[in-house]
Amino acid sequence: MQHRNITGDSFFCWDGDVLIVNILGKPSARQDAIGEAQGNQLRVSVKAKPENGKATDYMVKFLAPLFGVRVADIEVVFGQENVNKQLRIQAPTRLPAVFNQGSLRPGTDR
Repeated sequence: MQHRNITGDSFFCWDGDVLIVNILGKPSARQDAIGEAQGNQLRVSVKAKPENGKATDYMVKFLAPLFGVRVADIEVVFGQENVNKQLRIQAPTRLPAVFNQGSLRPGTDR
């Protein structure tokens, strides 16, 4: 199934207060880490092994506190069992530095 790239040339975009992020996952990594943007995907490495979507579940648990949200506030749109995935993060209260953006949401100063 083909998925529509709604983020354009960036690895993220906003849909109201929802942050949409394209991820290039790296399971079985030495450490959990948010890497650099690679084209229109953000590289995210996790220690979990890629077994039946468990690495994606682990990734969501790793990312939730970094965005200041609950695990339940992150939806995996596609890619549960694939390295290419898209996440929808409901109303994040902070952003990791790689987003390099002055405001949390469009139209806000901080």
